[in-house]
Amino acid sequence: MRFISSFSKSLALLASVAMLVIGSLVFSNPAAAANYEVTMGAGGLQFSPKKVAVKPGDTLTFKNGMLPPHNVMFNPAKSPDPNLSKSLSHKQMAFRAGESFDVNIPADAKSGDYEFFCVPHRGAGMVGHMVVE
Repeated sequence: MRFISSFSKSLALLASVAMLVIGSLVFSNPAAAANYEVTMGAGGLQFSPKKVAVKPGDTLTFKNGMLPPHNVMFNPAKSPDPNLSKSLSHKQMAFRAGESFDVNIPADAKSGDYEFFCVPHRGAGMVGHMVVE
């Protein structure tokens, strides 16, 4: 009789643990992707912020500020993944104040520091960094 009682308690405990694990998997909310804004031509020929930390799945919105036109090219020579840098680049110029475009960070993005710049204003120091964590 004791064996049956002990077995029942063990079975009930096991079932409770299993339900807890299953419930946490089914009802948990995965971390939502974040959106970060970078102003192009903020207070002159610069990006603001100059450095932004992101995670795979996040989005960077580049928005025109002052002194357009601007674009964003990721430097393949100064990044952990040259192919990703090329795919993230936005060659088209943004001409109007407030005009923006999004750059989506893929789920499989390699971590590290990705340099980006504005083609017409690179020589003036319009360079920024995206750090994938």
